[in-house]
Amino acid sequence: MSGEGKVVCVTGASGYIASWLVKQLLQLGYTVQATVRDPNDPKKTEHLLALDGAKERLHFFKASLLEEGSFDFAVDGCDGVFHTASPVLLSSNVSKADVVDPALKGTLNVLRSCAKVPSIRRVILTSSTAAVLFNGKPLTPDVTVDETWFLIRLFVRNQRCVDVLTLWYMLGKTLAEKAAWKFSEENRINMVAINPSMVIGPLLQPTLNKSVKPILNLVKVTFDQPAARILFISIYTCEHILKYAILFCDASYGGLFDAGVKIPCETYRWVDVRDVAKAHIQAFENPTACGRYCLIERVVNHFGIFKILRGLYPDLNPPEEYSEEKASEPTHRVSKERRQSLGITYIPLEVSLKDTVESLKEKNLINA
Repeated sequence: MSGEGKVVCVTGASGYIASWLVKQLLQLGYTVQATVRDPNDPKKTEHLLALDGAKERLHFFKASLLEEGSFDFAVDGCDGVFHTASPVLLSSNVSKADVVDPALKGTLNVLRSCAKVPSIRRVILTSSTAAVLFNGKPLTPDVTVDETWFLIRLFVRNQRCVDVLTLWYMLGKTLAEKAAWKFSEENRINMVAINPSMVIGPLLQPTLNKSVKPILNLVKVTFDQPAARILFISIYTCEHILKYAILFCDASYGGLFDAGVKIPCETYRWVDVRDVAKAHIQAFENPTACGRYCLIERVVNHFGIFKILRGLYPDLNPPEEYSEEKASEPTHRVSKERRQSLGITYIPLEVSLKDTVESLKEKNLINA
């Protein structure tokens, strides 16, 4: 479908997913009103201004997630709004105010601005499988995850529930999406949620994003056996906690969660950033689109990921714990019905991993 003559807003436009979304929207002929925290920061805008069509159809607006009314000018006159902006930077001193408040308040502030504009026919919310996966059901081979799931709680070794307030990212995404559904229903806003899993693929933005960093670390440090062992312990066992890997061979995760949190599954769910961006546009353009759409190309444990990477790059040394048998262990399933109904197709994981590594090489983050 052509976007010629249509105006849309993309919040958090300098981000990983949003940058690809802006690129694809411009390619389709849309005029894009992009929000960033600082339009004068070249790190946020230069890669977007270099896109085809940007000179004629890309306009920047300064906006803050925590400032009510901040998005009024950006969404004014738009046919649709893609709300991708959300804080993802987590560290040892992370607090509710750093993550949950911007996610929740920011989403409601964007929707309040949208409610003032009658021309907006649909809002697309970028949520996450972090708001879906962990509803108390075990993630076993006979379980199929679908869009009806919502995060409820995590479990500790003694089977007592822990307060997810210690897991700010998951909580922020979950509360933001639930609040968005409530607000959109009360204010008759046509909203669709996109729930991607671990997002990888080539980078448009100049800075390394959190979801790609595990691939960078894996490729860089698997030439060193001890470091590789640390990597696998620190990164892959925490994936069920949040969409973006936040543990990178250091102790920055201290205090994020109680020491008793049980790790139920060393498994990732993967999807390509280009498919995520495309799904946002399909959800906007398809008049029958509604509800939530989980985007997961494949469910693979960390040994399976290494097996693919080593097939692409034979010089990679396996980590000490690597096992061919474990690389093929069965995992939980994901329902395909919803995404197929929208016509969403996926780039194979092997291609996504290859393109991710090559992109990191181009940015001189990996020695060619």
